[in-house]
Amino acid sequence: MNHYCILVGAILGLSSVLAGAGGVHLLEDLLDQKSLSTFQTAVRFQMYHAIVLLFLGLLHSKKQSMSLTLSFVCFIFGISLFCGSLYALALTGIGILGAIAPIGGIGLILGWACLLSEAITIGRNRRSSI
Repeated sequence: MNHYCILVGAILGLSSVLAGAGGVHLLEDLLDQKSLSTFQTAVRFQMYHAIVLLFLGLLHSKKQSMSLTLSFVCFIFGISLFCGSLYALALTGIGILGAIAPIGGIGLILGWACLLSEAITIGRNRRSSI
């Protein structure tokens, strides 16, 4: 799984830079300020979580666990729905698409919770081995 985390993280990071740099310049004359802001929020969250996926892949190469695997799945689900719905909302103006973002946000929260669970487990294991 660590290879997939790093691969997906790199793809999401690359596409985030492309969307952020190219997309905003190409879209600034086509979208209103609110839509541009929504687009930039999607880019920002995509990049944050691309970096997390790189970290997750490196961590998973050291220690494989169900928490890390679930974290990866939740992050992918969350990024897809949260960022995807914001991109679609910004580009189409279809307001109902904004209702999907909170579902993706829950996926992101769950991904972080799984990562936190793993961090707590690692901390407990280190203390008990001392």
